[in-house]
Amino acid sequence: MHTTTHLEPLTQSYIEREEQFGAHNYHPLPVVINRGEGVFMWDVEGKRYYDFLSGYSAVNQGHCHPKIIKTLIEQAQKLTLTSRAFHSDLLGEYAAYITGYFGYDKVLPMNTGVEAVETALKLARRWAYQVKGIESNKAKVITVEGNFHGRTINVISFSTDESARKDFGPFTTGYVTIPYNDTRALEIALQDKDVAAFLVEPIQGEAGVYVPDDGYLAKAYDMCKAANVLFIADEIQTGLARTGKMLACDHENVRPDVLILGKALSGGTIPVSAVLADNEIMMTIQPGDHGSTYGGNPLACKVAIAALEVLKEENMMENAAELGEYFREQLRGLNHPNIALVRGKGLLNAIVIKHDNPEAAWELCLELKENGLLAKPTHGDKIRFAPPLVITKDQIDECVGIIEKSLKCL
Repeated sequence: MHTTTHLEPLTQSYIEREEQFGAHNYHPLPVVINRGEGVFMWDVEGKRYYDFLSGYSAVNQGHCHPKIIKTLIEQAQKLTLTSRAFHSDLLGEYAAYITGYFGYDKVLPMNTGVEAVETALKLARRWAYQVKGIESNKAKVITVEGNFHGRTINVISFSTDESARKDFGPFTTGYVTIPYNDTRALEIALQDKDVAAFLVEPIQGEAGVYVPDDGYLAKAYDMCKAANVLFIADEIQTGLARTGKMLACDHENVRPDVLILGKALSGGTIPVSAVLADNEIMMTIQPGDHGSTYGGNPLACKVAIAALEVLKEENMMENAAELGEYFREQLRGLNHPNIALVRGKGLLNAIVIKHDNPEAAWELCLELKENGLLAKPTHGDKIRFAPPLVITKDQIDECVGIIEKSLKCL
């Protein structure tokens, strides 16, 4: 059992230098990657691995997708940044493309996922005061337990993860937190006339791929409509074909009032995020009210169009739906006593480890690494399995074999 992993001198030297000069705000697996292609990554020793994290679903299209990389290089040699002080020839093209792609009037481009979440929350508050007529500074946003929307002070203000909050206060007010997957709790919270919006992950990623009951999203959406409250979907991790539909909300035919995208919007090349909404919401923000130096830069615009084109051209939704179902069947078919639960949608999946050892999930991930597959535990006993959407059935079979072999360490 690999409780402590013997590291090659080269790997060790990279890790030691990172720990010496970098902040210690992550606890990565002891592997140093220097190349990626498709579903694979290679470490500095030359060993090849299946990537079963996909950069937390940022590389849905596969590592270094040829079309996305070609687009990136061509545009990078031409123009990367103008700031929004000037127009670029690509922002209009991108805005028209992405709004048509998802069916919204307007897009507000940002860079990171949490920036897009912050943007959506600002939009919701502005809409609450200017359109809904809530009294100034009284607007509330309903959030849910187990959420993960990023790590800014404002976002951790409504997090229920104590490690994300400890010694970072004081926190921002204006949030009401209710249990996830609980429409009765939502119904009660919506009785407050000062509620502006409901912010939700259609599937909770960081919480261990917690898939809500069928009908939860549709019912929550209808309840928000009836209460004149905005339904904000954080599809940063669940969107862009990951769950077998273009958006996880599509499984229940829910069209969010505000849609938040990020991660795979650039195919894992540069930070690109987006907030989509119709005019009634988006046009409450006027020049000078909100912005970003890099948001909507020409490089991001061109890359995002390519990343979105690839998803459709290569039928990644269909592949995620079909192979996700197959993958879960194969995992359940192992009937392993230490797998308490297999859950997920499309190629966003997780297993829950049942073991007396609280480090069992971490140790299993170390064993998986030894056997050529990279995955990472979340919330202690859960392991997310989310390979790039270009994976094949034969590769899934091989990976299930690696998982089965690795489980022997428990």
